[in-house]
This record gives sequence, C-alpha cells and structure tokens, in this order.
Amino acid sequence: MSDEERTELERLARRPSSAQALALRARIVLAAAEGLNNGQIAQRLGISRPPVTKWRRRFVEHRLDGLVDEPRPGRPRTIGDERVEEVIVKTLETRPKDATHWSTRSMAAETGLSREAVGRIWRAFGLQPHRAETWKLSKDPFFVDKVCDVVGLYLNPPERAVVLCVDEKSSIQALDRTAPILPMLPGVPERATHDYKRHGTSSLYAALDLSTGKVIGRLHARHRGIEFKKFLQTLDREVPDELAVHLVLDNSSTHKTPAIKKWLLAHPRFVLHFTPTSSSWLNLVERWFGELTTKKLRRGAHRSTRALNADIRAWITTWNENPKPYVWTKTADQILDSISRYCQRINVSGH
Repeated sequence: MSDEERTELERLARRPSSAQALALRARIVLAAAEGLNNGQIAQRLGISRPPVTKWRRRFVEHRLDGLVDEPRPGRPRTIGDERVEEVIVKTLETRPKDATHWSTRSMAAETGLSREAVGRIWRAFGLQPHRAETWKLSKDPFFVDKVCDVVGLYLNPPERAVVLCVDEKSSIQALDRTAPILPMLPGVPERATHDYKRHGTSSLYAALDLSTGKVIGRLHARHRGIEFKKFLQTLDREVPDELAVHLVLDNSSTHKTPAIKKWLLAHPRFVLHFTPTSSSWLNLVERWFGELTTKKLRRGAHRSTRALNADIRAWITTWNENPKPYVWTKTADQILDSISRYCQRINVSGH
C-alpha cells in the first residue's frame, strides 16, 4: 500500500455520516494492512466475514477504484432523450384537440409511448397537467403602500395597543343532509348524501387578536353597515379603554358607510388599516376562517340557523381556551419582490 493510498483510505474512514458504506470498506483495507486476518477484521468491525473477503480482494485487484460500487445490472434504457424532450415540449406548449390538458392516455396516444412511460417522465420533471390553481393580482393603485402598512403592523405592532384582524364570513348556510350521515368504519370512510336541505344563513363577524390568537366573534342574520357598527361597539367593550385598537380589514363598502365614519370620529382610539383589493391573503383572520370551515362547517349538519350559530359559538369558545396565534414572517420587501418575479414570469410566458 502506497502512502497516497493510505492517506486516502484514512480520509474515507473518517467520514462522520455520509458514504458510510465506503468508509467501512476503507476500514477493512486499513485493518488488513495492519496484518489482521479476515476473522479478526470482521470481529473488530462487527460485521460478517464475506464482505471482508470481498473488499480485500477488490482492493488487491483494482486498488482504490475497487472500493466503489460497480454498475448494477438492469434493463437498458429504451426511451432516448429525444422522445423525453418530445413529451415535455408537448406537455408544456400544446394542448390536445378535445381537452384543456393532457392526460397520460392522450399523451401516450400522441407520442406512441406507454401510459406508464409518460407518467414516469412527468414525475421525473415535476409535471402535473391535471392540476390547476387560481391566482389574482391586485389592481389597487395603493397596493405597495397598503402592503407596507399592514405587514409593518404585523412585524412591529405598536406599544399599548391591540392589533385585531377583522372580517366577516357571510352567508354561512345551515345545511342538513337528506339522509343520516353514515359513520366511518374500518376500511370505509364517513359517507353523506350529496344533496342537502337549506335552513337559512348566518353571518359571522370575527376579530383575531394578533398577539394572543384569541377571537372575538358575533353572529348576525345579515351583514350590513348596521351589523358592522354593532361589532365595533362589541370590540370597544371587549378591549380595555387604555389600549389603542388597530383594525386590519378589507375594502368592503360596509366598512365605510357614513354611520361608521361618524362612529370612528367619536372613538379616536380605533385606527383602520385597509388591505389592498383582491388581497384577502393579507388578513390573518382569513386563515382562522379556513380552520373553522375545515374543522366544523364543511362536514357539519344543521337543521336550523340556531343550531348553526350554537355550533359556531361553541367552536370559538373551544378555540379561545387554547388559542394559537399566527406568526407573520415575510417582510413587505420580500412579498413585493415575489410578486415582481411572478409578473416577470407571466410576461415572459406571453400571457
């Protein structure tokens, strides 16, 4: 064994975590260089004798190169790069004649490959033609200013003040299935009829406390400026008088009626921060509404608005017993840079 080989083997043997198979082979060869036989090497390293014999022989025959794994036998590749490129280009740049997107079946018929081969290519390049997501860019002329205002409030809330994310979830339907819901069984999910009976609607006004995660909620039959004013009065009673109140809310007309403006003038501790139009993602209470919908409303059954309201109130009470505040992490600059990159992608793609 040369000095260069010993140095390289010692380097491989010292690997703390990565390539441990190669490190073990290096230790086998180094132990053999000390004069140990196969049994002694196996006992020292806590392994069986066959791998000791194998890697000693491989080192004698091929030196350091012999410690690297040999190519494993397998079926040779049958689809060339040109065919793979054809599938990718057709997927990204064309559409089938009779559909809005490609399926494995239609792409296989178009290219002459099997459905399995098309699926493997799509998975390898992260292509999912069956999926589509929605997006919308705000056209608010004060978009940048509003994003900076709201995000600045999240990341650096003022002292001696409470920040409340406010919105209303309107037209919550009290729905009852036309037949009883069948409970979940081993191997069988819960089952409900696809049709339902309507028993009225309710509207929920909610204010999420940025610092604690607690929610102040009030239910009303309608969602007008009158109901919003009543909710503001509720917040005025709930928040201690010595604290300023900063509200993050959207641009709904019910938030800007003459009666609301007059009430705000009489209560100067209330400061409103409006999110940009088409930017509900900027209001953290929307995340809470999502949990309410997923965990309580979507699969619930209610035979009256009274039952619906009772369920929502109970859910809010349970939430407030162990509230979970949402932590905003992105700065306004990061958000604006992300939107800028997205707009550049749209322009490059020609849409």
